[in-house]
Amino acid sequence: MIEKFIPPKKGKSHILRIIRELIEFTPSHTGTNISEALRYVTNMIKKRSICFVISDFQDKNFEDALKLANKRHDVVALQIYDERENELPDVGLLEIRDSETNATMMVDTSDIHVRATYKKNMQKREKQLSDAFAKSGVDNTKIRTDQNYVQPLMLLFKQRGKTGR
Repeated sequence: MIEKFIPPKKGKSHILRIIRELIEFTPSHTGTNISEALRYVTNMIKKRSICFVISDFQDKNFEDALKLANKRHDVVALQIYDERENELPDVGLLEIRDSETNATMMVDTSDIHVRATYKKNMQKREKQLSDAFAKSGVDNTKIRTDQNYVQPLMLLFKQRGKTGR
């Protein structure tokens, strides 16, 4: 479900509006559907535009929609992540909750095999995501939640400038 759409415009005031809207926005749903958002952009915006997808990309089966959207527009993926998501700490029994489905489960983080499997799955997911961006021709950068976002964005735009985008 699309909860907020800001039509594209040029200018500094529009950029400030987008930032203000992002800061003030409170979603009414918890699920993520990147494919739906990309299809919406592809169908709604007729003129070629730069489209920023800001997400943790904790979703599945959005690769085809990403590729299609990038053919019509210049899609840039900004992956937001928390470094603590990459490894489970050894803290014993831990109740975890899926923020999208509200499902909870107990995990024994003291089990070395559980932690190793989790880390392996996270690395596999990162590789799949990296491959999806590469296959779709989408420029992307990762932004950590505990660090300033300016440095990764500056590096991304510098690289895009070198390639003429």
